[in-house]
Amino acid sequence: MKKVLLGGVALNLVMSGMAMAEITIGVAGPITGQYASFGEQFRTGAEQAVADINEAGGVNGEMLRLSIGDDACDPRQAVAVANQFASEGVTFVAGHFCSGSSIPASQVYADEEIVMISPASTNPAFTEERPGEGVFRVCGRDDQQGEVAGAYIAENFADVNVAILNDRTAYGAGLAAETERVLRAAGKDPTVVEAYTAGERDYTALVTRMNQEDVGLVYIGGYHTEAGLIARQMREQGMDALIMSGDALVSDEYWAITGEAGEGTLMTFSPDPRRNEVAAPVVEKIEAAGKSAEGYALYTYAAIQAWAQAVNTAGSTDFEPVVAALNEGTFDTVIGELAFDDVGDVTLPGYVVYEWSDGTYDYVETAAADVEPATPAQ
Repeated sequence: MKKVLLGGVALNLVMSGMAMAEITIGVAGPITGQYASFGEQFRTGAEQAVADINEAGGVNGEMLRLSIGDDACDPRQAVAVANQFASEGVTFVAGHFCSGSSIPASQVYADEEIVMISPASTNPAFTEERPGEGVFRVCGRDDQQGEVAGAYIAENFADVNVAILNDRTAYGAGLAAETERVLRAAGKDPTVVEAYTAGERDYTALVTRMNQEDVGLVYIGGYHTEAGLIARQMREQGMDALIMSGDALVSDEYWAITGEAGEGTLMTFSPDPRRNEVAAPVVEKIEAAGKSAEGYALYTYAAIQAWAQAVNTAGSTDFEPVVAALNEGTFDTVIGELAFDDVGDVTLPGYVVYEWSDGTYDYVETAAADVEPATPAQ
């Protein structure tokens, strides 16, 4: 009986050891709320990355377990998610989506020595003012994005009245400000500069003002839900002005909101990683599961890839050696070969101008000479 009991204890110890050998990582974004389509992109990319890494033998022989945090793009909820991850013993987080969530959450991760790589937060302050050396991103920045958007507007809409709107968020206000700065530097002053409140449904007063000012292009620093509503309400008032915005329109949900009112909408986003040959097997798996690899799905996958390769190099999940590996290494990912600079920004090609048409988006022009448009994304 004693032998049986001891055997059971030994088995329990073995099982506990196996459980302890598992590495828990997190992905955080708006799983619920009005920006949940981007949370779904994060979740899709993270789940596929974990599945593929585990299938290949894990990280340093240990399997990954994914913990999913829902911040709903709310700063306070993002801090709560970060603290929850810390209590779970999470060593790495791919997140968050909204800059307004990533910035406060990064302080928690810095304090707890948890590596953070955002797939999507573009506000320059996220890295320029990062609270610790373990904060990185695999996406571009609003000053880079605003440079492309402002120059494009100045060149292609020189004789058109332009409105610049922002939703008062860290992302939207920052992106609009950078675009306005570049536009003014090019010698073109916007006719209307206005802020609106995210989450509202009625923007008719704002649309009426732009209509009275004969605005022909509306630049929106904000997210796809409000941009979609503004597009519809513009058409309802007979405005035929084009909308231009940033990477927060990289969701099929934008067209679901606008329908034909979204025709011709312009946006800036990084070169579509679905066109990378190395990403093809991952895209195929995601689509075979009935999901989409659009938007930031592959950026989330790449964030996890970069961290996993750094852990393999470091031979440990400990904070300092992993951060050193991230700072010093070059990583092969689905979005291309990448490295990080001295503030944690990624070294990848810049932004591309896209156009929405008939429910899909495709390149208008590239932001860098070495990024060539390829087969249109499906």
